[in-house]
Amino acid sequence: MLVLEVKPRGDKESPELLRSGGLIPAVLYGPKEAAVSISVDARKLESTWHEAGETTVITLKGAGADKDTLIHDAQIHPVTGKLVHVDFYVLEKGKKIEIAVPLEFIGEAPAEKLGHIVVKSLHEIEIEVAPAELPRSLDVDLSVLVDLESRITAADIKLPPSATLVTDPEEIVASVTEFHEEKIEEPVAVAADAAPATDAAAPAAEEKKE
Repeated sequence: MLVLEVKPRGDKESPELLRSGGLIPAVLYGPKEAAVSISVDARKLESTWHEAGETTVITLKGAGADKDTLIHDAQIHPVTGKLVHVDFYVLEKGKKIEIAVPLEFIGEAPAEKLGHIVVKSLHEIEIEVAPAELPRSLDVDLSVLVDLESRITAADIKLPPSATLVTDPEEIVASVTEFHEEKIEEPVAVAADAAPATDAAAPAAEEKKE
């Protein structure tokens, strides 16, 4: 379980002042949770964010009762790449959540050894799952792609016991296509002393004028 200590943030504490003091302004909210402005230690939040991403439950301590949350939105500075603001979504106890989970492609496709190409059409799927079983990613085993007829659909992906698939089960996640080498057309050679037709016609036009 990932845990973060947070502090309620007053109206007079500007985001700039907090950041200069090594803190990151944030807000937490949920279906039955009024929005609360908080601040978090920058180093600890950066470390937790890189470990958790947006699909791992983080317990917040210090803003009333402990709250299980997900990082719903993380604003990043365009130059430094550092976090500047974070939204925490408070999970409702006993309720499943609907969330997009990234796919992790593992294994090697035998079809590739035959010279074919594996096409990865989806990189995340939506599921409904209990927060305690929320996976950071879902594995997609490419070793089942043996020939041009092979494909992996959303229904083929193994989910946690409490999870149900929200994405269309028939949605193709990965498939195999035949490799076609592109033919490069060679440019047509033009004789160096060949003159454009317009140049040849020019003297005749001038003679008629005279």
